[in-house]
Amino acid sequence: MQPTQPLSHASNPTAPRPRPRRLHAAWQTAHKPTTGVTRTTQLLAYAVPLAVLPSSIWRLPAALDDGTAPGERAYIILLSILSEALAFTAIGLIARWGEVFPRRIPLLGGRRVPVRATVIASATAATLLTLGTTLTLVTQILGTTIRGDALPADFPGEAGGWESAWFYVCYAPLILWGPLLAVLTHAYWKRRRAGTPRPTGA
Repeated sequence: MQPTQPLSHASNPTAPRPRPRRLHAAWQTAHKPTTGVTRTTQLLAYAVPLAVLPSSIWRLPAALDDGTAPGERAYIILLSILSEALAFTAIGLIARWGEVFPRRIPLLGGRRVPVRATVIASATAATLLTLGTTLTLVTQILGTTIRGDALPADFPGEAGGWESAWFYVCYAPLILWGPLLAVLTHAYWKRRRAGTPRPTGA
């Protein structure tokens, strides 16, 4: 019986690590909360991308429809990706990279993230999201668009049956985006203002 072949990274510490470990490390860097973040705040931050995910998934079948024009298909896909990317920024309100810029960012790497600019941007986004999603929900319940026009006949919520139910199930969680972001912004501001020890790098 031949001896077991040693792992390359065990015999040679300078050898590159397997990709799964790199992905795990990247995930930890992006999601691991910094000092002073409570468990509840951490869960609220993770809930933001999950609240946006159903609506992003709901749009994708339309992009795969044969009757969808190339430009519209690209718009739908880009909108879903952009929505998730924006939702993911909520993680920055609890993670190390939300307090110190990652070193791989040119010019800013290793510098502290300005508290006031972050809070103003997050609070503004939370306000706009809360007002926008609430207004959209109310007008749809009334059967009108935001401009006051009647909803078109092909509007997903007007289809009836399981199609309408599926549409509202996927889009209803968006209502949580603004309020969750507001809570996270307040917690971020209190933590940074209190002078919680900050990481030296990200």
